[in-house]
Amino acid sequence: MKKNLGTTDRVIRILVAVLFAVLYFTDVVPGTLGIVLLVLGVVFLLTSLVSFCPLYFPFGFSTRKKE
Repeated sequence: MKKNLGTTDRVIRILVAVLFAVLYFTDVVPGTLGIVLLVLGVVFLLTSLVSFCPLYFPFGFSTRKKE
């Protein structure tokens, strides 16, 4: 599993995940949409922690700087 997420991409994903969690737990976005956003936030958090996005892989897309 080759890393394909750059630092900026990872930070944005973490911030969006936190935002989704705050919106859900403060009941701003309740119900099914809130749960969908919460799950998407967990996915964003996990992909940012491992620096790998499975959706980028098939297209050969990477936001990571070349070494």
